[in-house]
Amino acid sequence: MKQIREIVIDTETTGVNAYKGDRLVEIGAVELINGKPSGRVFHQYINPHRSIPKDIRAIHGLDTNFLRRYPCFKNIAPQFLDFIGNDSILVAHNASFDLDFLNCELRRAGYRGLYNHRIVDTLKLARQAFPNQRNTLDCLCNRFNVDNSMRSLHGALLDARLLAEVYQHLRPRKFAKLRKLWTTLKQAVFAPFDRNRQIQRIIY
Repeated sequence: MKQIREIVIDTETTGVNAYKGDRLVEIGAVELINGKPSGRVFHQYINPHRSIPKDIRAIHGLDTNFLRRYPCFKNIAPQFLDFIGNDSILVAHNASFDLDFLNCELRRAGYRGLYNHRIVDTLKLARQAFPNQRNTLDCLCNRFNVDNSMRSLHGALLDARLLAEVYQHLRPRKFAKLRKLWTTLKQAVFAPFDRNRQIQRIIY
């Protein structure tokens, strides 16, 4: 049986708009095999070659003095792409935010972007499971009794680890829906053939 490989990803940035010049400053990723952490992670600070506004620094605590010792995204892109591979499922919270930044950086560095069909958005899963409730990462940690006491600031690897734990609770809901969809499709596709076989048994 083929293993299901999922990569839980989080990013930190210089701002909120990837299309207006904001850049990545940190990537954290945790590998799951069949839903369980394998122990393999990817973590990298990134030199954005631009300033970081004070209000953004207050979120993740990273400044240009710290980041200038680290490589730019282009230099770490091969290692990142090698880690996520070509056939893994990518899991992120409010995934469009992370995907926009990753794709902008990848294309800027001369690579193809990541496709939406590879992405699982845990925020969407949480909203389906808990409508009309707050579904931030902190709220989900509290809801599922995941210890987030270390999270005084946002950090890509820390947040990816926390999200991986939260995902353990949301993941069965996702796969239950996929199994239900597959069962419905299978019945719709194969039901006529089953009826024909039953008729043949009666005739012959």
